[in-house]
Amino acid sequence: MKAIILLSGGLDSTIAAELMNREDLELFAVNFKTPFCLCDRRSSNVGCGSNARRVADALGIELKIINATKDFLEVLKNPKHGYGANMNPCIDCRILFFRKSKELMEEVGASFIITGEVLGQRPMSQFRRQMDLIEKEAGLDGLVLRPLSAKLLPQTTPEKMGWISRERMLDIAGRSRKPQIALAKDLGINDYPCAAGGCLLTDPEFAKRMRDLIMHDELDMQNINLLKVGRYFRLSEDAKLIVGRDENENNMLASLAKDGDYVFGPATMAGPIAVGKGQFSPDEIDVACRIVARYCDRDGEFDADISYRRLPENEERTAKTLSMDDTDLAKLRALTTKS
Repeated sequence: MKAIILLSGGLDSTIAAELMNREDLELFAVNFKTPFCLCDRRSSNVGCGSNARRVADALGIELKIINATKDFLEVLKNPKHGYGANMNPCIDCRILFFRKSKELMEEVGASFIITGEVLGQRPMSQFRRQMDLIEKEAGLDGLVLRPLSAKLLPQTTPEKMGWISRERMLDIAGRSRKPQIALAKDLGINDYPCAAGGCLLTDPEFAKRMRDLIMHDELDMQNINLLKVGRYFRLSEDAKLIVGRDENENNMLASLAKDGDYVFGPATMAGPIAVGKGQFSPDEIDVACRIVARYCDRDGEFDADISYRRLPENEERTAKTLSMDDTDLAKLRALTTKS
């Protein structure tokens, strides 16, 4: 009997994979890639896929990584079942992943899917009513096995058919990860990236930035990557500025800038790199220079020489400008919040 297992590489899915790999099953793992995974902040280019690969290799399970970004961004713009506390469309996200898992199930000849979900763990998508809704809309009624909580849920088709033993399933519930951490120790699972996983869309500050992108019809990968870096300022309906906070962020911003973007930086002193996107009037260029000056090492001086150019131009212009005060900075930040 073959089953698809959704494998994020976090603690819960790793335990589920370990448990089900001990059953008389052929497992085929799938990992869904989006730009918002927090399972491994240190490896943002590969993130959860890297963790899933490590787990799958350790268990000898075949793994397919599916980049679901395009479909997920469409869901994010207008989720049928709404957002959580911030910009997290958890129910619609889960339906999307389950539908894609069903397609893969049919492709590889699997009979059901397995997840590491725990009853009551996540408030928007892991209570009984939401679980039932997600299964129904994905066309997977009775075909989703959750081994960590199976004894607390109705019997699934795999249990009724005797494909797996319900007696060997677990009865974990709630938000605490202590039972899983203890179980992982018993199972010899010591190397997992984080207990809780996570999604950037649940972060309040990041959610404000995402809301701003959607409101201004700017939802694309370059803009999403810029949201993860630096200080974010909405200068007008048509212009925004992202300012680096340290050398690493300065380098990231420089690498993310593309033709048509403005690049700002100090001409004669230490300070941040900033990327401006959109249509910049002379007044907005002046505002951007003042913001950059605010974060330069001015050594007591009130003004600074700020250089700027619009890519792909090589010629830089320099403006001597006063630093923007914190009151005006707060007003520009508030524009993003209101959006």
